[in-house]
Amino acid sequence: MKAALHNDDHLDPRGYRHNVAIVLCNRRRQVFWARRIRHDGWQFPQGGMRQDETPEEALYRELYEEVGLRPEQVRVMGRTREWLYYELPARLRRTAAGAFRGQKQVWYLLELDAPDSAISLRASTEPEFDAWRWVDYWRPLKEIVHFKRPVYTRALRELAPLIFPGRP
Repeated sequence: MKAALHNDDHLDPRGYRHNVAIVLCNRRRQVFWARRIRHDGWQFPQGGMRQDETPEEALYRELYEEVGLRPEQVRVMGRTREWLYYELPARLRRTAAGAFRGQKQVWYLLELDAPDSAISLRASTEPEFDAWRWVDYWRPLKEIVHFKRPVYTRALRELAPLIFPGRP
């Protein structure tokens, strides 16, 4: 799996690609977990920001492209306070369009305000996922690829009080 860098992707001066990550939960406080096409890896929806986009604009574009949901079908519960960074392993940094060091992400926590049937992995002409399921909020930390684990841990810990108020 090589990281894709598109011509309109936004890179910072240190070589980090601007990105949004989406933690979508249901009313049972389970999170949406999706399997990448042609890979056995599972992850949260995420995607690069275009140079002319705000994080919120990228959030809604990626939400539709990857999950088929519109803004009125979700409720934004919150987001990380600052950018969270992760480094790509060297073998994944080189792409046909160039190289980048890793990603800097704003993470959003959303609640689904529509039936599960509203979710569509085929909303885009280039789907990124071929399967999905609802899982326990903390389960992704056990399954995510090793180099993303620290950023997933930090994001889920920061967002947890929004989904589990009153819990430490």
